[in-house]
This record gives sequence, C-alpha cells and structure tokens, in this order.
Amino acid sequence: MLELKAQPLTPEAFAPFGDVIDTRTADYFPINAGRTRRYHDLAPVETLGEEARTLINIFVSQPVEMPLTLDFLECHPLGSQAFMPLHEERFVIVVAPKGETIDTQEVHAFVTDGRQGVNYHAGTWHAIQSVLEREGRFLVVDRGGEGNNCLEYPLTIKVEIE
Repeated sequence: MLELKAQPLTPEAFAPFGDVIDTRTADYFPINAGRTRRYHDLAPVETLGEEARTLINIFVSQPVEMPLTLDFLECHPLGSQAFMPLHEERFVIVVAPKGETIDTQEVHAFVTDGRQGVNYHAGTWHAIQSVLEREGRFLVVDRGGEGNNCLEYPLTIKVEIE
C-alpha cells in the first residue's frame, strides 16, 4: 500500500498536475459599474476530440474519514476537470502525472484550505472527490462529448494529513 502525507496545496507544487484556483492570489478588474470584481481566466479549460463541449456541473460530495484509503486513481484523457468549492469545503487531492501507467514515486497528496479549487490538466491521474469535515458542494467544469473520457488505474493508497 502506498502511504502519503497530504501537504498544503500551493500553485508551485501542483503545477505539474494542473492549476490552483484561488482568488486571493489572482488579478481582477471591475465590471458591472464597479460593483463586481471579475477574476478572469483563472484556469484553461481543455476539451479535446471531435464534438467536445464544456460542461458546467454542481457536485455534492459526502465527507470521507481520515486516514483516507483509495483503491484507484482516475484520469480524463480528453479534457481538464476543475473543482471549485462553493462553501469553503476543504478536500484532499491525490494526483500523479499523466501517462499509461502510474509510478508510485510520482504520486502526491495535497489538502486545500477550503478557499482553493483545482483544475486537473487533461490526462492527470487523480483521486475521486474527497471532502473532509462536511458535505461539499463544488462547481465543476469539465468536458462532455463522444469518447471514453474516464479511465481508472488500480492502486491502493493510504493518505494522512500532515
């Protein structure tokens, strides 16, 4: 069993796998007569393949128990997948670089502070949604369309938060 300690999520550490979405560190400009801050283009949306389209979804996830035990990682080879918590839900992230197989030396775990979201690059291996203290509601942006866009890789992982 691969054992990991989830580190605090930072843009630098997460860069090989995707983008951290965090308005606290992003630039914005005023719109709507100055009453709204627009945090523009926070992460690229990848939709690969013919007849691909961008989907906007709401996911509601039940909390997991720690230490977290996982049986597989999944990836979406035809598009990115972004998760943004709607009510400051903290969640655990487990990722590995894209590829046909997973090198256990390249698997990493992070934990958000509740105000951060993530955008997994197309093909990045990642764990299923793992919200911590309470039910979590997330705005999810990903790819719809033809083709198999969800692959699973069997791997037993135990994650603890440092």
